[in-house]
Amino acid sequence: GKSTLMDILGCLSRPTSGKYFLDGQDVSKLPDKKLAEVRNRKIGFVFQAYHLLARATALKNVELPLIYAGVGRGERRRRAQEALERVGLGDRMGHRSNQLSGGQKQRVAIARALVTNPSLILADEPTGNLDPSSSVGIMRILDRINRTGTTVVMATHDQGIVNTMRRRVIELQGGALKRDQARGVYGFGN
Repeated sequence: GKSTLMDILGCLSRPTSGKYFLDGQDVSKLPDKKLAEVRNRKIGFVFQAYHLLARATALKNVELPLIYAGVGRGERRRRAQEALERVGLGDRMGHRSNQLSGGQKQRVAIARALVTNPSLILADEPTGNLDPSSSVGIMRILDRINRTGTTVVMATHDQGIVNTMRRRVIELQGGALKRDQARGVYGFGN
């Protein structure tokens, strides 16, 4: 259920029934090429495994979505630097990803998700590979992003994160909605 939902929200799959509106646009029946444009312009992805290019610098990793979007070199660099500053990595822009800690790699991944100014950020287990301290830092960044108006949808099994954040919790079981709670606590009422 979780993977299917994240794939639909990320415009990687289409719903088998119903409609999906993103920024007021029904994207559920768009052709593949248009869906790719929506993904690149309106959705930022953050994965548990980071998906960074190992030999590229943090700055180059963050510039990547802008290259696909056809943004010019100077504008790409400016926006990537700004995104890295937002996640507290202004001093690590020239470091290759294999020179960064797990928490720093995840912050680069978040900066890469932010650089296109998306309407939606999908974070799939973003703290799954991190120590507790790094996890708290990542959650603070995602919370700050959300408070500035970007929708953040996060899939996690980490009860501590959910219980600390006290944000909307949607619980799926067997691919169906089990619970939708505005200021939820993980596992509440089981």
